[in-house]
Amino acid sequence: MNLALRLLPSELTCPTSEDIQYANVNFLLSKPSVRVACFIKKDDVQPLNCDRKNVTISCQLMHSHLESSKRKKRLQVPLPLQKLDFVRTLLIDNYDSYTYNIYQELSVVNGVPPVVIQNDDWTWEELSHYLYEENAFDNIVISPGPGSPACPQDIGICLQLLHKCWDIPVLGVCLGHQALGYVHGAHIVHAPEPIHGRLSEVEHSGCELFHGIPSGRNSGFKVVRYHSLVIDSESLPEVLIPIAWTSSSNTLPFVGAKDHNVSNALGTQTEQNVFVDSCSPKAGNGTPRSSRVLMGIKHCTRPHYGVQFHPESVATCHGSQIFKNFRDITNEYWLRYKSSQSIEKRAHSYAHMQVSSASRHYGDLHRSISSETSTVDQLNKVVNGHRHMVDDNAEKTRLEKCNVANGHHARTDRKCLKLKWRKCTHLASQVGGAKGIFCGLFGHETENTFWLDSSSTEKGRARFSFMGGKGGSLWKHLTFRLSDQSDRCSKGGGYLSMENCQGSTETRFLEEGFFDFLNKELQSYHYDEKDYEGLPFDFHGGYVGYIGYNLKSECCVTSNRNKSKTPDACFFFADNFIAIDHKNDNVYILAIHEESSSMTQWLDDAEEKLLNLYGSEIMGSEKQYPHPLTCSSQKVGFAAEKSREQYIKDVKKCLEYIKDGESYELCLTNQMRKPIENLDSLGLYLHLRERNPAPYAAWLNFPKEDLCICCSSPERFLQLDRNDILEAKPIKGTIARGATAEEDERLKLKLQLSEKDQAENLMIVDLLRNDLGRVCDPGSVHVPRLMDVESYATVHTMVSTIRGKKRSDASAVDCVKAAFPGGSMTGAPKLRSMELLDSIESCSRGIYSGCIGFFSYNQTFDLNIVIRTVIIHDGEASIGAGGAIVSLSNPEDEYKEMILKTKAPAKAVLDFE
Repeated sequence: MNLALRLLPSELTCPTSEDIQYANVNFLLSKPSVRVACFIKKDDVQPLNCDRKNVTISCQLMHSHLESSKRKKRLQVPLPLQKLDFVRTLLIDNYDSYTYNIYQELSVVNGVPPVVIQNDDWTWEELSHYLYEENAFDNIVISPGPGSPACPQDIGICLQLLHKCWDIPVLGVCLGHQALGYVHGAHIVHAPEPIHGRLSEVEHSGCELFHGIPSGRNSGFKVVRYHSLVIDSESLPEVLIPIAWTSSSNTLPFVGAKDHNVSNALGTQTEQNVFVDSCSPKAGNGTPRSSRVLMGIKHCTRPHYGVQFHPESVATCHGSQIFKNFRDITNEYWLRYKSSQSIEKRAHSYAHMQVSSASRHYGDLHRSISSETSTVDQLNKVVNGHRHMVDDNAEKTRLEKCNVANGHHARTDRKCLKLKWRKCTHLASQVGGAKGIFCGLFGHETENTFWLDSSSTEKGRARFSFMGGKGGSLWKHLTFRLSDQSDRCSKGGGYLSMENCQGSTETRFLEEGFFDFLNKELQSYHYDEKDYEGLPFDFHGGYVGYIGYNLKSECCVTSNRNKSKTPDACFFFADNFIAIDHKNDNVYILAIHEESSSMTQWLDDAEEKLLNLYGSEIMGSEKQYPHPLTCSSQKVGFAAEKSREQYIKDVKKCLEYIKDGESYELCLTNQMRKPIENLDSLGLYLHLRERNPAPYAAWLNFPKEDLCICCSSPERFLQLDRNDILEAKPIKGTIARGATAEEDERLKLKLQLSEKDQAENLMIVDLLRNDLGRVCDPGSVHVPRLMDVESYATVHTMVSTIRGKKRSDASAVDCVKAAFPGGSMTGAPKLRSMELLDSIESCSRGIYSGCIGFFSYNQTFDLNIVIRTVIIHDGEASIGAGGAIVSLSNPEDEYKEMILKTKAPAKAVLDFE
């Protein structure tokens, strides 16, 4: 029984990055003292559905102090009143993990992308200058966020804005809605129960914000809620009018769709019968006011509105219509506005930002957007008010093929790489499959070997495996460790140790961190796309390894409380390797070299070894790694970092944070450890992959670090393919397999219908949509599979798929930084959740919760989430496990789920001890 919802992209044509430049380019800024935003010139921009190709954007760097009194006012030229062709929105981010879902919605609805700032980026003087001096915006949207509007650190400038900007349309979402109530004297109180990632039917008054949207029970207007606090309706002042509400007991579980064609271009729901109503019949129309929770308000005289629910969620019905209605409200407001001077200003104004000390801040921007010199080139154009698209497609294609990425023409260390490869048709199954090939070619000398292993290929979950060892002249081994300062500050940098193919090692300090180094490395490679024409996979050579969880400190997280025992990142540069196409049974031998050299010897040698992998060679590899003996009862098992009692206590602490509105979901983890001696690491991995095959499994051996990784992960973190399509496949929701076929099917259905697991999954889906939305074309992020159930050897899991088209100005590393660490391992809102988890967890997660995979030299990548993994390091085996804590969590059940996830890897270790 397949109850998964397939959300198909709409037929609506969305602009690509070649059609329009973006109004906000600060998606990865790391220093709060530096802000970048872009404003649209109204005379130069057409709506998104137009055919015009050239768009001029004035994008300028803003210093923290602007001398607005020195600005010269523009001449106003009267024109007849007319409806705005597009609407310019200022989107204020309250450090939430769903803000860029709103960004994506507004980009399509308004005709131009909004400008995004965080709630502490601008002073009131700066904000008022752009609102009233420059007339830069037509309306304002205040995002959701953690915490309470009563806390200045949580709400920032938003209260001042709501108090003073009486003449500008404002829409507050969730925390923004509560702020609208709070600033006018309403009380913010705990909700009857925290509601996160769950749905409710909403009844509304029929006001303009809900124009064209049905109302009440069984109407099809179901919304997603993420909140623990609410406006106390009894304390609502007369100036605020309630416009929407729901029953306090009205929540609806997600169970699937009647048909698949239920999404708009942004992936939000429009199907009216997607949810089964399991709540009391007292909800909806006619519900007594005393049992209702306020879901919407508006000001009686100001154009200010608020909604408690999340219209941008993938599962909210009619969410896009609410944003369209707010756009129309904005248009109507300015058409009705009485002051001709203000009308003229807003009809003919264009906005630009004052450049202050721009050159001083180039370095900060290098770390955040695309490549180093691309940002410099862009800013040089932007400072002069120009940012024209390249119209010569032939020239652009030539540059892309050569990978002179965004201005790297002057680099003296650029490397021109050539790829050579051979295909052995229908060979894999004849030589023992991936296991036989790895053992035959690399199993006798396992040091410095890797194996990205698609050991579970059924149902098309995975298709390709990649393996290799110490290679040719380009091979190198990178080890990165964050400095001690990095454990306290996000800009501490770290030490990179680099061993080359001759064995010599160089160590240097990377002030800008590992991601910056990797970005520059990948952009220094030049190549010809013709070299890999005919290859069905996207890894053509490059970096293979892992990124540890603590590198979150390079992704806008301010601290790491605990230092990792293992390196924070380890990678091989793989220049000689094998690829296996499990679907077609083909084996590929690949080698890359610099353009000035020509190497075919490894191709010849590898091909000869493959063709000789018959009979005795295969039998020999099997004998080398026999099946383990039955685990002895006298063997010492794993010891948990935190006891059952402490883990349950920590779950309860998470529930308190959720109740107080500090988080929607917290992914709490634990570590299991066991001393080991003389463990056969490769034998352990082979046994693990046999007992628990997984589509994103991996073996990595770093002998210099005394480190082996045996990973059986079923979860993809993020993939970028050759067509610039980003894909994430988060897992949230796990249940054990049944002993019989009937029990197994019953447990699978139980998982599918579990409101708690649905809530967990939905929250992370919306979070990943947000992360992809930071680096994807407006309108391109969608959810083709929502809450599907996949079955593995020991568990059923609930999996969703999110996709989007990467923007042309975002690099591969930009995409990873925008989403790292994977949201399924943090919770939401991500930033606040990671801070809370750092305060609860007593040790570093290390490699666990990070990612393993490849970065190809042509800037494609595929990375997993490090779960179901054994880390063997310094005489110890460790296994990380955990689960998402939500408002519906039961502490005892959460402990049992955490233990369940360690079962397969722990038993594999005990078998091989």
